Amino acid sequence: MQITKPSPRRLLFYLAVVALSVVYLLVGAKLWVDQANLFRNETELVSEKAKVLLILYDRNDIGEIGGNVYYEQVITFQAQFLSGEQEGETVIATQTIDNMTTTGSIPVQVGDKIFLTQVELNGEQQWVAGDYCRTDGLLILGGAFLLGLLILGGLTGVKTILSLGFTCLAVFVVFVPAILAGCNPYFISIVTCLYVIAMTLALVSGPSRKSLSAALGCTGGVLVAGLLTILMEQMLHLSGYLDDETMYVSLLNETNPIDLKAIIFAAIIIGAMGATMDVAMDITSALFEICRKVPDISFWHLVQSGFTIGRDIMGTMANTLILAYIGGSLTTVLLYASYQASLEQLLNRELIVVELLQALCGSIGILCTIPITALIGAGLACHSRTKPEQEQVDQLPELSEALESNTEE
Repeated sequence: MQITKPSPRRLLFYLAVVALSVVYLLVGAKLWVDQANLFRNETELVSEKAKVLLILYDRNDIGEIGGNVYYEQVITFQAQFLSGEQEGETVIATQTIDNMTTTGSIPVQVGDKIFLTQVELNGEQQWVAGDYCRTDGLLILGGAFLLGLLILGGLTGVKTILSLGFTCLAVFVVFVPAILAGCNPYFISIVTCLYVIAMTLALVSGPSRKSLSAALGCTGGVLVAGLLTILMEQMLHLSGYLDDETMYVSLLNETNPIDLKAIIFAAIIIGAMGATMDVAMDITSALFEICRKVPDISFWHLVQSGFTIGRDIMGTMANTLILAYIGGSLTTVLLYASYQASLEQLLNRELIVVELLQALCGSIGILCTIPITALIGAGLACHSRTKPEQEQVDQLPELSEALESNTEE
């Protein structure tokens, strides 16, 4: 696979984008991370990663409590610490599984990597099994994804990886800490979206009118989704208290409580941003390619092509958003559906309403992205023609008249 080296000017542009992104992340982290008190350990529990070496005992008890069958499985095993001050040492730990409090837990086996937590039981310090260490599997899958990007994308894959990394850092290093520190969620979510749009398109497409067209089209669609969200929050009488988790979030900062309705706004525009960026880039790329292959095409014909391309994208992309939101809350929907008296009551639960609102506002944002991108992309594509191409386009009416006169003669 041949990789085309970027020109010095383009390379300087990419370096400038990377440098500005690093500055943005460092400043954001400096402002918000310390104030947010992330990953604070208020319980003072000691938890370390360990590997199961040997299963010592496996006891199963069955009984009855209040007319319900009760079973308990207690596994005693030997494990070796993989982190912390006791790294390399072995310890005896236990795992307790019952059908009342730990439904869904999987018994440990030799070779498993888990987190051990030190607790006090019967006046003694003991180690008990916690969650499995699942990051290793995720790292392998993530590494395969990045390798695929590099193999299939080449230099574009490198730029995609950079943009993906900066996007994740912007969310987890700036956006989340800023909200936890008391920053206005409306403001910081808009800033995050603008940064991600500008950074991603600048890195992936470089300094071009194509990038500008896609950025403006995506921004327009996201703004429409955001304005609709604010309007519908009032119309639907949303409080933001969707479940227990949202209640706990509201109690994180008692002096300056987090605005839960603003969190809904942030979730909608950030969720819609990826889809609208995809639509805007698809339409823009197609329009610029059409204009390059057919240099004599007119502005309005190019706009019509943009609308046609947008209509083809529209159906599948709207399904993508709606199915993504439904899939993300499927267990909650199943629970509510089983306990709700009627479909009408189910559809009026605030959690269900917010999920539908996210899907609908995001889909309408995609719809608005299509005409915005078609108009801007057609204008910038026509303006990007080289001078000889433009002269040929300008001479078309004169050539047509000359041909007609020759035909009449």
